[in-house]
Amino acid sequence: MKKSDSDFEDLQREIIRCRKCPRLVEWRERVAREKVRRFRDQEYWGRPAPAFGSPDAGLMVIGLAPAAHGGNRTGRMFTGDGSGDWLYEALYRYGFANRPESVSMDDGLMLHNCLITAVARCAPPKNRLTAVEIENCRDYLKKELELARDKKIVLVLGQVAFQVFVRLWRESDQLPNELKPKFRHGGVWVLPGGLHLLSCYHPSRQNTQTGKLTRLMFHDVFDRARAILDAAS
Repeated sequence: MKKSDSDFEDLQREIIRCRKCPRLVEWRERVAREKVRRFRDQEYWGRPAPAFGSPDAGLMVIGLAPAAHGGNRTGRMFTGDGSGDWLYEALYRYGFANRPESVSMDDGLMLHNCLITAVARCAPPKNRLTAVEIENCRDYLKKELELARDKKIVLVLGQVAFQVFVRLWRESDQLPNELKPKFRHGGVWVLPGGLHLLSCYHPSRQNTQTGKLTRLMFHDVFDRARAILDAAS
């Protein structure tokens, strides 16, 4: 095992043990105890969700946080909720996954050249994080960005993830002050060193059910990511 892989696994174990945010700890554990009717026979994960995929991937996808009855239940990023249905279908369509749906950690799903992570690792009440909670979790994302040395694309889902990534990249002195990307769906920026930053609306039901984000719009972003990686290979 490469040292970077070992360091990445150590980081994920640290994330799973995290209890920095009292509000999120209380909420994720309460949801795991009380459950909802349709999942009452399932055992919930009820802990921070680790990243999913390999640190040597070319594509890094950054979301917001696990869903209360999605990742907080299954223990895998974007698994068991509507957002995940959209994400994994797109990943499969463009060759980043071996199957189009993610159901549980033992469903046989594998990612190809893709790493999925998030701004926060615990499900927040009403899907809203406080500034302090984002700050508490940002070092985990910072370390993942450092360990993912082979990444060629960072795809951020939603404005919060975009803002957190840009801030981290600027703090690392890899983003010149004159380069000031602003979030928009379908945005593409080439950062120093050749890293591509892609921005996309989050595939939350709030966006997909209102038509703010259509499947065509979503797939266009992954089509661009696939073209960038194919050109680089």
